[in-house]
Amino acid sequence: MSIEIRGPLELPARREDIELATSDGLTLVGELALPEHAAPAATLVTLHPLPTAGGFMDSHILRKAAARLPALADLAVLRFNTRGTTSPRGTSDGSFDGGGAERFDVAAAMDFVRARALPRPWLLGWSFGTELALKYGREHDIEGIILLSPPLHRATEAEVAAWAERTDLQVIVLVPELDDYLRPPEAEARFAMIPHATLIAVEGGKHLWVGESQTRRVLTEVVAAVNPSALPLPTQWPAD
Repeated sequence: MSIEIRGPLELPARREDIELATSDGLTLVGELALPEHAAPAATLVTLHPLPTAGGFMDSHILRKAAARLPALADLAVLRFNTRGTTSPRGTSDGSFDGGGAERFDVAAAMDFVRARALPRPWLLGWSFGTELALKYGREHDIEGIILLSPPLHRATEAEVAAWAERTDLQVIVLVPELDDYLRPPEAEARFAMIPHATLIAVEGGKHLWVGESQTRRVLTEVVAAVNPSALPLPTQWPAD
């Protein structure tokens, strides 16, 4: 028998509660999910939405990425709470700094990736997480960034423009048609300073990507960038 892959269904994976140590002395809580029986083909380092608006490592797209993609696409998925953020996994030390000191949180996650020799890391940011990816991703050994619903509130024009110099790093931008902050026409103008960026306008999409069809669209675009050989993603488990 098979069951439909939707909602909170968690597929088999090796899951490990982890802690990240920042260079300014904090401990961040998180989880690493790995393919159950295979080496990962690539790694997603996820950066969650704004914690002061309810964002955390379990924000639904990131939780579903960890629940599904190790099994469906052989991806490692690292999720963690940035400083001062609470989820069922626990509370990370420190306090929210508006995207400033969170630079150390991103660095701690990448230190963990290197220490565990996780392959082909990508930063996957959602909303506030896209700001961290844009501001600090260029400092790290990554293959690229995937931006979900970027509001471009905190990343400066200069920080965005600096990605034009990193033609070795892929920049994938998913912009919902009905986003609350940045819609496709404005996004095209503001990301035009990165000629090699790929902007994907998602018809009917909203900032929070609510609903199974939007979840599947986002996860499909993520896998298309990171491990396209795993497409199309099955909708039933076990896969036929």
